Amino acid sequence: MSGAGDVVHTPAEVRRARYAVAAVFTVHGAVTGSFATRVPWIQDHAGVSTGQLGFALAFAAFGAACAMPLAGSITHRFGSRAALRALLALWTLSLILPALAPNLPLLCLAMFTYGATAGMADVAMNALGVEVERRLGRSIMSGLHGMWSAGALIGSAGGTLAAHLGSDARLHHALAAAVLTVVGLVVCRWVLDLRPTEDEEPPPRFTLPPRSALLIGAVGFCAVFAEGASLDWSAVYLRDRLASSAGVAAACTTGFMLTMAVARIAGDAVVNRFGPVRTVRAGGALAALGGLLIVLAGHPAVAIGGFGLMGLGIAAVVPLCFAAAGRSGPNPSQAIAGVATITYASGLIAPSLIGGVAQATSLTVSFGVVTVLACGLVAFAGVLRTGERTGAKVSAQAASVPGPRS
Repeated sequence: MSGAGDVVHTPAEVRRARYAVAAVFTVHGAVTGSFATRVPWIQDHAGVSTGQLGFALAFAAFGAACAMPLAGSITHRFGSRAALRALLALWTLSLILPALAPNLPLLCLAMFTYGATAGMADVAMNALGVEVERRLGRSIMSGLHGMWSAGALIGSAGGTLAAHLGSDARLHHALAAAVLTVVGLVVCRWVLDLRPTEDEEPPPRFTLPPRSALLIGAVGFCAVFAEGASLDWSAVYLRDRLASSAGVAAACTTGFMLTMAVARIAGDAVVNRFGPVRTVRAGGALAALGGLLIVLAGHPAVAIGGFGLMGLGIAAVVPLCFAAAGRSGPNPSQAIAGVATITYASGLIAPSLIGGVAQATSLTVSFGVVTVLACGLVAFAGVLRTGERTGAKVSAQAASVPGPRS
């Protein structure tokens, strides 16, 4: 909202809002982690094949892409706090739906709803994160996304335990949804309540991504493509290409996730020191080096190290893309929705494209493609320069505001 910057909040309120938004990111991630661990149960319950399951899961990305552009008009009409509270509750409650689906059509419908609510809540919480970052005058977006990764790991741990105990996913997800909904409603009480100015025109109910979001989204596309390829294919790569055991292959994927989470939580210090452009360029170089190690690996340890460097290099890219989008024009929600739509599309096509290239050539060639896209981060990081000087100016202003600061 263009008028959001005119609202005066005390340093204590902004600091409290930062922690509240971090908790929102954690709740959002916990839903994803809870769902992912019970996909095999959901597949068996719905009685679908592997191919049909892949078809149904694609509806989540389709739903997110369709619904994300609506988030801006919802936030404009109801205000940021009420909008986030409602959209986050819809997202946490949608966790119940996939486990209830008894067949493929209903599973597709459940996944569409799951993805649509995820996408709208995603846009709303990232827009608030960008606004809190602007008011603090320093980078916090990488840390917020690190909290999302931490939430996903917490949700995964709970789901792993539930699966190990053989619990019904309908009961597990109902309990998880209830707990996460309550937590989400409580923490949303302390996020910033931003409202448009009286003369501000409401955004269209459904809009295409603004031009400013396309180049930023292209950078996010490269990072999310590498992330999706690594998450879905790293274990297969170690098993098929390097003859690793199932345990070592699974540990590689877990290690990649942990690397991403730790790097995101620590990434704000790097961004505040070097700026988003140099951070992404350095990250792209690390990711490209990791990709080269993966392609040339003759031993599982080398490939695991390569995937670790890949996760370290791409960890902060998407948070910085959201931050740049939020600074790129008068309507942060619309720009963030555009970038989110592009990155969600990348996450959708990456696993299938990697599989297609591997089928035609080999997994080594597939990760050669990932390495080339990582080089794109180095080449095009300059588009994230949007608002970089503005952020420095806000930081200087924040330093002159009396009162405690986090």
